[in-house]
Amino acid sequence: MRTHYCAEVNENLVGQKVELVGWVNSHRDHGGVIFIDLRDKSGIVQIVADPADSIKAHKVAEEIKDEYVLKVKGLVRLRGEGLENPKLKTGKIEVVAEEIVIENKSEILPFQIGDKSVNEELRLKYRYLDLRDPNSLNTFILRSKVTKAIRDYFEENGFIDVETPILTKSTPEGARDYLVPSRIHPAEFYALPQSPQLFKQILMVAGFDRYYQIAKCFRDEDLRADRQPEFTQVDVEMSFVSEDDVIEMIEGMIKEAFKVAGIDVKVPIARMTYSQAIEEYGSDKPDLRFDLAMVDVIDEFVDSNNEIFSTIAKDKKNNRFKALKVPGGDKFYSRKMLKELENFVRKFGAKGLAYIQVKEDGLKGPIIKFMSEKSLDKMIKKLNPKVGDIIFFGAGEKKVVLDYMGRLRVKIANDMQLINEDEYKFIWIVDFPMFEKDENGNPTPLHHPFTMPDMDTWDEENFENIQSIAYDLVLNGYEIGGGSIRIHKKEIQEKVFKMLGIDEMDAREKFGFLLDALKFGAPPHGGFALGLDRVIMLMTKTDNIRDVIAFPKTQKAQCLLTGAPSEVDKSQLKELHIRVKKPNTENE
Repeated sequence: MRTHYCAEVNENLVGQKVELVGWVNSHRDHGGVIFIDLRDKSGIVQIVADPADSIKAHKVAEEIKDEYVLKVKGLVRLRGEGLENPKLKTGKIEVVAEEIVIENKSEILPFQIGDKSVNEELRLKYRYLDLRDPNSLNTFILRSKVTKAIRDYFEENGFIDVETPILTKSTPEGARDYLVPSRIHPAEFYALPQSPQLFKQILMVAGFDRYYQIAKCFRDEDLRADRQPEFTQVDVEMSFVSEDDVIEMIEGMIKEAFKVAGIDVKVPIARMTYSQAIEEYGSDKPDLRFDLAMVDVIDEFVDSNNEIFSTIAKDKKNNRFKALKVPGGDKFYSRKMLKELENFVRKFGAKGLAYIQVKEDGLKGPIIKFMSEKSLDKMIKKLNPKVGDIIFFGAGEKKVVLDYMGRLRVKIANDMQLINEDEYKFIWIVDFPMFEKDENGNPTPLHHPFTMPDMDTWDEENFENIQSIAYDLVLNGYEIGGGSIRIHKKEIQEKVFKMLGIDEMDAREKFGFLLDALKFGAPPHGGFALGLDRVIMLMTKTDNIRDVIAFPKTQKAQCLLTGAPSEVDKSQLKELHIRVKKPNTENE
């Protein structure tokens, strides 16, 4: 139907006839001569419908409206001096219409193409219109190119692309499964995969050596701006490797992927221990585009004349006393703004927010009177504040303090505009604990139960001290991927299951196929999974992951375009031996 895409028409085609197709981006009637901006995926070209050139084409042009689908035949000519449009790739030429065919009409649009101020739910309902925005199209062109670069990289490095099952067995991997009922096996269910974790391990047992897959994964969990119930991850597994081997391979992939977006990633990427990240930044995914590291000042409050402070400081294992020095913070924050900061941290468990202001005439703040002169001097030497700075303090239970002080750090950076939005700051977080305590004080895996523990640190009595061989890749405060060396010995896997309270019968029921596989010469292996959606989100500098997924779900896990999830016919439920009970209603 066409000889060229719209943006391909240039000065080299002057005097030639072309056939174009696309949508009416806009149209203007200038004294009987109608100008049409015709748009396709490549861009825009100007069409001129002049009755002096073609009465027939001009008559059709009089009928058109925005977003009509047109087929145009015409002659390419230069626009002439002073009429060029430097904003368009095709701005030096125009196409004089000899024939215009309306292939399809369009109703009045519910919103203007490209208007991001429109309610997101409306845009998602009419997603096909939202995607007509050239910026959206460019996002998905970039995504396609990044995906190709990743595939090329792994193919060049000897990896095999293997598709793993979508219908699989429900296994505990940290989030709720999406369940699929079986018609053939009544009262039994498949689960959609949270990740291909176990299958890729089994591929290593099978001797595939290097596997990758761009895989769909599903998690029935609470949503937020950077999460979706179905998402895409770049899944990787390698045999006979160390942690360093996996990290080096992934760094190469990251470099190639970001090169597509014109971003040069310097490798090797720096590493930081989990302990350092938590203690200095209050998060295992620190944003390092700005400083503001927390400093431990618990020793300086042991001799405090405030009983609450001294009691906190004497229990170094369970409590923390952290200082956050903000250069220029005293000049920036008014009394009202400081009150807002206090209200902010209170939402995350803080009892209040103490601070010291560094003035020309010395230090100001109520907390000073609770410190000995010796301890105050020691702390000031440690922090080295300047006039105009402010120092914030967090004190109390370890987990609570680190959390709200970490959040405070990020808020301050946003308030004071300390973040360079054009910077891409990567960091590897390594040396994770194997387990953490759940709400009942029992061990739960920090990553997943197939991560190899550092057996030199194995201590069942103090399980929080057990280290794992795991690593996360963080970019600008977002975890974009994570991985680990896996357990390849049956006895170690059983030991981990036992620690997690999974008895032999449960282990056999849930993971029998994996335990059996580990008996037949499983090689040492490890891998990584990269969140592709999140990476594209960061590349395109959007803060909403839905912008980089063609047909996303809302934060209520709904597809507004199709109306999913939806009720199904009762006959289908009957076939599946399922009876539905709605909340606050009787059985149907």
